[in-house]
Amino acid sequence: MRALIQAEWTKFRTVPGWVIGMAIGGVLIVAFGLLPGIQGSCGQPGSGSECVLPVGPEGQEVSDGFMFVHRPLSGDGSITARVASMTGMLPPGPNDDKMREGVAPWAKAGLLIKDGTTQGSAYAAVMLTGAHGVRLQHNFVHDKAGKPGPPGSARWLRLTRTKEKITAEESADGTTWTTVGTVTLAGLPQTVQIGLFVTSPQHAEGANESLGSFGSYGGPTMATAVFDHVTPVGSLTGTRIGGPANKYADELGGFEETGEGVFTITGTGDIAPAVGGPAGIGASISDTLLGTFAGLIMVVVISTMFVTAEYRRGMMRTTLAASPRRGRVLVAKAAVVGAVSFVVGVLAAAVVITLGQKVLRDNGAYVHLASTATELRVIVGTGVLLGVTAMLAVGLGALLRRGTTAVTVAIVTTALPYLLVMSVLPPTAGQWLLRIAPAAAFSMQQSLVEYEQVANLYLPVDGYFPLSPLAGGAVLAGWAVAALVAAACFLRRRDA
Repeated sequence: MRALIQAEWTKFRTVPGWVIGMAIGGVLIVAFGLLPGIQGSCGQPGSGSECVLPVGPEGQEVSDGFMFVHRPLSGDGSITARVASMTGMLPPGPNDDKMREGVAPWAKAGLLIKDGTTQGSAYAAVMLTGAHGVRLQHNFVHDKAGKPGPPGSARWLRLTRTKEKITAEESADGTTWTTVGTVTLAGLPQTVQIGLFVTSPQHAEGANESLGSFGSYGGPTMATAVFDHVTPVGSLTGTRIGGPANKYADELGGFEETGEGVFTITGTGDIAPAVGGPAGIGASISDTLLGTFAGLIMVVVISTMFVTAEYRRGMMRTTLAASPRRGRVLVAKAAVVGAVSFVVGVLAAAVVITLGQKVLRDNGAYVHLASTATELRVIVGTGVLLGVTAMLAVGLGALLRRGTTAVTVAIVTTALPYLLVMSVLPPTAGQWLLRIAPAAAFSMQQSLVEYEQVANLYLPVDGYFPLSPLAGGAVLAGWAVAALVAAACFLRRRDA
């Protein structure tokens, strides 16, 4: 087998067109990734950009904006209140310019203990949401459901601190209490801030989900909650924590004490992990890899021709005569182009991810942080995407034999589904296609994280895929294995 691979490698490297074609594939990935591309929507271009997100206690970027009516708590203690009502405003529809009445599904009103008022600091909160019932959330990424309850129903809430442990309770009548959960905030200082809060996140909706005409609309939302039976009341201070720079936060955010233990609070923003997409902000390292599509086409063309050229020139007979075990010849060809494509993908992705982030930041765009492990996974994943696709193309080339036909089928099979998903198909059809087509492997380039407690459209065009990176790669591998097995069967039965 080693001799076969060496022989196929010799064939490949001695044809300048194939070597140059693979190099062009890598250059395309780099070139598209280093174009000016995405322009920033906040901050100033360059390293001094102010478009920065706070980072939570566990290292994730977060949104931390809300109206907080609070007081200091030194040592242990608790706060109890009833969320008597919650109303809200949603962004204008696609054909309107006025906000609509309505409560965002993840609007939040409740009780919160926080390590000061600095954005990103540790916290625990029990809340009534717009459409997801009572929740216990802490440190931005942790979410636990309480009782669902009908939207708009009043709910009693209690939050108790015992050293570093925070216990959340809920009640329908203020008499019979149910524990939602207990969390531990490691390193919580002696004095914290405790009180009432209201916030309401960005809202995005899809529109015109039809062939080639899908769009989205949305914007900031606002929520107003009435709290009563607040105990202990004490002296409470209102603070607008962070939040989006929008007129609703500036003009409408605030609170009013309308009676003993009765507060009306209005807020906008979110206390949650930061995401990209229509309801989020910024770009990701995956946005630097837009050229992968162009590079993939070059890899598919070269890999297919690596097989069909031998049939066209009549060299395949000589190859099979020298190695009668035809399946091994096919495996050797797939191994050679797969390895070359993998190396091209890894090198190009490494360059683009390293330099492309600087290009985006120089445009004033915020680039979501990605750990070194994520960057390495995306780089290797890009190599796997190109390498396994090349193997699939070899199988199709051996099946179809004719160069033009094989190249056309290979491109339609591997590249066209991705193009359709990104520019033509409505999201529902596109996500279905990305579960079964070889293009599912583009999920190996995903670097953003989806969170159930953050409302967003989570579309492939924004870097979110329906399958995990491992599952997407498995779909592509399945296609490649199927093509190679079918090609090996036909190769044994047909004359060269």
